[in-house]
Amino acid sequence: MTALPDFRIEAYFSRWEFTAAHNLAASDVQSMPMADLLALADDDDRKSWRTLTLGYTETYGDPLLREAIAGMYSTVDSAAVLCFSGAEEGVYLAMQTLLGPGDHAVVVTPSYQSAETVPLSRADVTGVPLDADDDWSLDVDAVLAAIRPATRVVYVNFPNNPTGKVIDVADFERLVRGCDERGVRLFSDEVYRGLESDPARTLPQAADLSERALSLNVTSKSLGLPGLRLGWIACRDRDLLSRLERAKHYTTICNAAPSEVLARIAVKARETILRRNRAIIADNIALFGEFFAEFPDLFQWSPPDGGSVIFPRYLGADGVEDFCRALVEEASVLLLPASIFASDLNPVPTDRFRIGLGRTDSAAGLEVFASWLRKHG
Repeated sequence: MTALPDFRIEAYFSRWEFTAAHNLAASDVQSMPMADLLALADDDDRKSWRTLTLGYTETYGDPLLREAIAGMYSTVDSAAVLCFSGAEEGVYLAMQTLLGPGDHAVVVTPSYQSAETVPLSRADVTGVPLDADDDWSLDVDAVLAAIRPATRVVYVNFPNNPTGKVIDVADFERLVRGCDERGVRLFSDEVYRGLESDPARTLPQAADLSERALSLNVTSKSLGLPGLRLGWIACRDRDLLSRLERAKHYTTICNAAPSEVLARIAVKARETILRRNRAIIADNIALFGEFFAEFPDLFQWSPPDGGSVIFPRYLGADGVEDFCRALVEEASVLLLPASIFASDLNPVPTDRFRIGLGRTDSAAGLEVFASWLRKHG
């Protein structure tokens, strides 16, 4: 295994996330106060919270939490769910478990950095890019053509971070079938599922379509509860899930007991929470639309198909890297420049930046942003 590179997005956030006055780059939806979440609990979960003791928990996750998670799927039961400390642990351990010397992986880009760098540290990797010139479309045939005899896993992420792209259901189902026919595991990162602008475009979950596929999810993104640090992988292959559980013994061992109870409440109340979060995004799409309309010579953008992030184009002569740096240093407004999403597998457009649509304080940040642009215009 080769050494992993610095995690660019986390290094950038370490510098600016809690020092910039206006974070317009956040990928999660506005979190809710603890009291609001507890108000959504049923009597049993409220009692569990009051009587909770702070001992070790089961490595697979709290059985009642796993039962609640299984209720999100149509063919997955609680025995097919393994909980992790956030989604990142799931990505890291899955790629460690599925890949080794002589193996090959296919990764659709742009993506979350570890979905590329962890496989690259263990195996040969081929990247298949979303087409920025065609509304970030995915050529499913190109993904399937990239599969080799040594291919063990194909990674996809829809709704996509950072582009907000959701592919057609028929294309996703064809991808799942194609991976199964070739004996390859599809690793489907579904952390933004439930935030589609058109519910009819919500993709089926890979673990429901295939006994071999892995579906990754987390409370951080669509549910807006990143502080719980609670994610999971659903997979109907019990042998693989057992291997992942043994790998978890070397990392977190188990999840935090308070997080498991709170996550159980959130998962069971997910439809209420998702309605709230989709409304926040819809309001922000209108706000950002007004903002971008004022500066058509500087930006090109379109609302996301799903999720809470977009990847607009910056048209300024100074370039997106200098633009984002000046904005955060002079106006304390944080965006993520294209370099954060650079890939060793495929070129990623260098004139893009990521912006988040999930926070309730976006209006204040946009006003400072607009004032800074007017001043520099």
